[in-house]
Amino acid sequence: MTYPHIEHHGAKDGVTGSCHQLLMNAATSLLIDCGLFQGNDASIPDEPGADRLAIEFPLDGIKALVSTHVHIDHVGRIPYLLAAGFDGPILCSEPSAKLLPIVLEDAFKLGVSRDRAKIEKYIQLVEQRIIALPYTQWFTLADTDELLARIRLQRAGHILGSAYVEIDLTYPQTGKNKRVVFSGDLGAPHAPFLMPPEPPERADILVLESTYGDRLHEDRANRRTRLEAVIQQALEDQGTVLIPAFSIGRTQELLYELEEIIQSKQSVKPAPVGASSLANQATTLMSGENTWPELPIILDSPLASRFTAAYRELKPFWNHEARERVQSGRRPLAFEQLVTLDSHGDHQRVVNHLAQTARPAIVIAGGGMCSGGRIVNYLKVMLGDKRHNVLFVGYQAKGTPGHAIQTYGPRGGYVDLDGERIDIVAGITSIGGYSAHADRKGLVGFVTGMQQWPTEIRIVHGEERAKDVLASALFKHYGERPVDIWTKSEQAETA
Repeated sequence: MTYPHIEHHGAKDGVTGSCHQLLMNAATSLLIDCGLFQGNDASIPDEPGADRLAIEFPLDGIKALVSTHVHIDHVGRIPYLLAAGFDGPILCSEPSAKLLPIVLEDAFKLGVSRDRAKIEKYIQLVEQRIIALPYTQWFTLADTDELLARIRLQRAGHILGSAYVEIDLTYPQTGKNKRVVFSGDLGAPHAPFLMPPEPPERADILVLESTYGDRLHEDRANRRTRLEAVIQQALEDQGTVLIPAFSIGRTQELLYELEEIIQSKQSVKPAPVGASSLANQATTLMSGENTWPELPIILDSPLASRFTAAYRELKPFWNHEARERVQSGRRPLAFEQLVTLDSHGDHQRVVNHLAQTARPAIVIAGGGMCSGGRIVNYLKVMLGDKRHNVLFVGYQAKGTPGHAIQTYGPRGGYVDLDGERIDIVAGITSIGGYSAHADRKGLVGFVTGMQQWPTEIRIVHGEERAKDVLASALFKHYGERPVDIWTKSEQAETA
């Protein structure tokens, strides 16, 4: 075997389950991400119903796990990795070091146990394993006569704490040097809170995500205009806008831009709401006039609320625009109309209230692909009412209820939720500009922005069409330059 060598244990034939192993020499390797499979990716081919949680690759020689960011499709199998016997460190950025225990606690509750003592013991173990790496600084993984391996994290602009990974490998006995880059998930430009990713100086081998490799996003100004239009329609229809949101990243961006819209329309500051509970706050707000300043923004996800609080604590990592907004006295993640629901009782009360009264409101509820979480309860009682709207602002993997609603809703179709078939009458809207992933232009720019372009590119983390379109675009830019572009782990195409 020639080193370095890469093996893909996830996200090679789909979008989820990211897990890649870099074999640096015969005795030493590095694991980049260990994520959960979702949607159709969660079933083993030719074995319907079988899950893919097991760690089926040997752990011998794995020096460390690098977490590019804390989305569940990149970290969700860490509990199973630890259970399989992995005892190395978990390397991640400083913000991710704060966010990762929150994600893994939730994953442990869902997949392993809800016993409080077991959870606390597990999280303590995780926190002991984490090594927080500052952005842009080299960290030595191995320094022997056979191998000098260093790692460096750079901002990826996907969510707070996200990173792409540079690995510099030198083989002293031969003098050979290789630079390997794993993109993780790259972000789109102009995202709230985040500094945009800048390409590395060079790469010999690049493992590149391709989630949106076959499309171009709307720009930020256009997406805000569309967001405002959808909500304005809800005000006129006397209905609720349901936004299935991933707990980290997308939720905080939405809150940021909703605060911005409300601020622009608010001529008179609403009176403080006095209520005995958060659910009462929502009810009280919803009894007001149907105007933007009184419109309640309901965050119904305990996990998202924890992440939002953590985002507030990570202000030093926000971009200049977001920090300036705070310095001017505004609270982009804690504004007047924001109501957070924690208890299940408060959640159910608000679901019932909105279903019965159809008062205008915006609900951001956990369960980004509608396969679980509190969003399901809203969908079950509101999808059949034309006054309501469902707004998708994130990727919906094939095989998930979210994908079914997004695809068949505009055609008057149906979706199965908790074994119940529900006709889709509510309005269905998708705004692509809120994607936290780079589009084709951004992905190509990441490659062509390097001073030394990679001669091998492995395209992963995408559906077949997205990978093929991205590969074609890259070939065009390379022209006569030599490059191998892989869209499948078993096959390479040579320019």
